[in-house]
Amino acid sequence: MRISWTIVLALCVLALSGCSGMPGTTPTQTAAGSISGAPLKGMVHGGQQPIVGAKVYLYAANTTGYGNAAVSLLESGGGTVADGNGNYYYPTQSQGAFNITGDFTCPSAGSQVYLYAVGGDPGLGQGTNAAIGLMAALGTCGSLSSAPYVVINEISTIATANAISGFATDATHVSSSSSTLATATDVPNAFATVTNLESLGRGLALTTTPNGNGTVPQAEIDSLADILAACVNSAGPSSTPCTTLFGNAKNGNTQPVETATAAINIAHNPGANVATLLGLVPSNLAFQPTLLNAPNDFTISIVYTGDGLSGTGIAPGAVAIDAAGNVWAPNYSTSTLNELNSNGVPKTGSPYSAAGLDNPTGVAIDTFGSAWVANYNGDDLSEFNYQGQKISGPPGFVGGGLNNPYGIAIDSVGNAWAANNGGNSLSEFESNASGGLALSGSSGYGGDVLAGPAGIAADTAGDVWTANYLGAIPSLAEAVPSSLPGQPPTVTLFTGAGLNLPYDVAIDASGNVWATNRGSSSLSELSSNGSAVSGTSGYTGGGLDNPYGIAIDGAGNVWAANNGGNSDSVSEFSSGGIAISGANGYVNLGMFSPYSIAIDGSGNVWVASSINGTGPLVEFVGAAVPVVTPLSAGETYKELGTRP
Repeated sequence: MRISWTIVLALCVLALSGCSGMPGTTPTQTAAGSISGAPLKGMVHGGQQPIVGAKVYLYAANTTGYGNAAVSLLESGGGTVADGNGNYYYPTQSQGAFNITGDFTCPSAGSQVYLYAVGGDPGLGQGTNAAIGLMAALGTCGSLSSAPYVVINEISTIATANAISGFATDATHVSSSSSTLATATDVPNAFATVTNLESLGRGLALTTTPNGNGTVPQAEIDSLADILAACVNSAGPSSTPCTTLFGNAKNGNTQPVETATAAINIAHNPGANVATLLGLVPSNLAFQPTLLNAPNDFTISIVYTGDGLSGTGIAPGAVAIDAAGNVWAPNYSTSTLNELNSNGVPKTGSPYSAAGLDNPTGVAIDTFGSAWVANYNGDDLSEFNYQGQKISGPPGFVGGGLNNPYGIAIDSVGNAWAANNGGNSLSEFESNASGGLALSGSSGYGGDVLAGPAGIAADTAGDVWTANYLGAIPSLAEAVPSSLPGQPPTVTLFTGAGLNLPYDVAIDASGNVWATNRGSSSLSELSSNGSAVSGTSGYTGGGLDNPYGIAIDGAGNVWAANNGGNSDSVSEFSSGGIAISGANGYVNLGMFSPYSIAIDGSGNVWVASSINGTGPLVEFVGAAVPVVTPLSAGETYKELGTRP
């Protein structure tokens, strides 16, 4: 039974399964809270040519459970036509035009809606093409009256497919958790990301985000759109462009039958068949500029710079996501703290500067939405509320053995723990709601066994794990709180599992502990009782190269930031330790020696770099499975590393 949380939690991604044929969606149902729709106008283009006779559907993302069909919104009247499943559509007219007159009702003002056009004549003199499928995300139903003229084409399809891929099985199955608290942020955030990638009214890929602080991979989006256009502007499903596209954009062993689902499958498998797919780009380009050579992968990532970002990610845990999808990152070189919304736009007043911030390294979010920051050279902790106001007082929380605190984590009861890289110990502080007092003594915990602890994470049992980075024998340490009031925890070291200069740690849904190994470019996995799960060499491959930060998504997949030779990449592994990313990981050339990595409730992967003076923050759009945020909520409600 789902817990009604006082914070907004993340949504889960759909189980990836194939679907084909006529849209088999759920007809709209009028219920309490539903609102009447607003008129919408636009056109359907394929390769910049109008598509006449396409069927334009209007859907809302389903919020009754993952894997469910999207809700068909159009009703009888105003020129709509019913298909064989009882769903209504508007056929496009001359020049691909459509005019939805408002004959629909949304389940609620907050419903996330999108347009889906199928079939039609692309104007090649060969009649209709059943392989055509194009999408355009519109966002919140309550704001449709302000929507511009909508162009549904290959660009809008690529932007939509990537942004909402965490909630989409195929073009007609876009769905989320039944938790209204969860859907309040994560699905809307995913739909809003589309506006960072394309111009809805023009059907063109952007070069920069609307706020101006993010660089968008326009050539890559154009190339992916051209790949779809090769099939759209063809004789149909049996044509070479379509059969090649569908054969190389599978969902497992299932081939798509139209281009929108093919785009979603590519977003789910960005490293698969890249060169073959790029070979579909026709000589008569519909969209340009395009990629001149095959990329390493087809992840779409945005690089955010400026706005105070400077030297982010100097330590593990140096980027964190709160319940609303806001991204927090400390700036080591300028002693400030950044907060950006889910679209990468700085919050009012960000970067925050306050007395006590002194070369901050780690950041963690508690269940009240406050950000706790470890100040490496200040030997203290700072706490900021969700509005960016420092509430820990000058200079901050001190004592407790704090000595060059590096990584920071919040445990399942709301206490803050810091790994003292210089003090060879752990410090524990009560939550601010309980006074923020130091619980650890003047020497911290574990000083007899710890050496240079770095990354730190808490599990659902209330235990805290840290990477014993400089230990004489590579190890992870577990701190188990005492059942006796006022007594220190028991700190135990665990070895094996391929540990070799372990740097950062993360906990999965089974309570297993994962660590990045700087010494062997590998990942280690230990069970909750400390026994080795990975072999004597750990898990290797997938582009791992001197990995630093680590994160786990809602499917249990493990992500690592590569700080070594592939320092412009991240790696992805399955929960079983099998590499999902290719030999070079997933690449973005805008990253510089990335340290920290985090996953938000919409499935975006955020990576912080460490170069002073530039400090880019990179967002891999929709690359992962949505996960409960913040991590402290997952611990508290025993949904750590899960799809809620």
